[in-house]
Amino acid sequence: MSGKPAQSRGTEGAAAFPVDDRGVAARLFAILDAFTAPPASSLTLTAIAQRTGIPLTTVHRLVREWTSWGGLARQEDGRYALGMRLWEVGVQTPTARNLRTIALPYLEDLYESTHEHVHLAILDGGDALYLEKLSGHQAVRVISRVGGRLPLHATGVGLVLLANASNEVIQEYLAGPLPRFLPQTVTDPEELRRRLAGIRSQGIARMSEEMTAGSSSIAAPIRDRTGQVVAAVSIVTRTTPRPSPEQEQAVRVAAHGVGRALGYRRATG
Repeated sequence: MSGKPAQSRGTEGAAAFPVDDRGVAARLFAILDAFTAPPASSLTLTAIAQRTGIPLTTVHRLVREWTSWGGLARQEDGRYALGMRLWEVGVQTPTARNLRTIALPYLEDLYESTHEHVHLAILDGGDALYLEKLSGHQAVRVISRVGGRLPLHATGVGLVLLANASNEVIQEYLAGPLPRFLPQTVTDPEELRRRLAGIRSQGIARMSEEMTAGSSSIAAPIRDRTGQVVAAVSIVTRTTPRPSPEQEQAVRVAAHGVGRALGYRRATG
């Protein structure tokens, strides 16, 4: 069964029209996907229909089902946003729930020592998926959010996750589109390869004004008991003044603390 609308041949001389041969489940999930590519905090019924290729009347019926369950929420202006029920289900997945629970005390310590944005993210597909975010009132403005996704090549946590991914994942990612968000965003594949090698060697990622103007990021990998990188932790600071060595050390300590709680023991000798 195709995941895209098919074209009906019709009868000779008749105008062809799209026929959607997706099942109900595929159409329901397509509606959720409409909020992620490109990301949108809210959408009208018409926009959902345009993004999914599903007829407006069908979209209206399926959105009503999602809203009744709690997967979507209708806003006062008539637009629809993802509902809290999805978040409640998502945080019950063992990986997300266990990792957030274990990491939270170390993230809180990192926040108390820096009073900057603190992020916890994992690799999911070709994105950095944010599991946790702690923020101060005076911290620099950023676009990250819990449950949100951002590109790997333009975020501190994303670079750490990509640098420690398999060669196949790196090859596939660098072969795809690498959008430039700001003049400082590195989009050249060969330059990114060198950058990823440096991150693996140093165990830290540093970036400045590549996703959000006026912000810098320091990120470090979190390893599980097998030594595999399963997540990344970061702080996002203002570009001026420059992040301090003490802040970088605080990120390293937090990442190592979460890793030890997951069973990781650094090899010696």
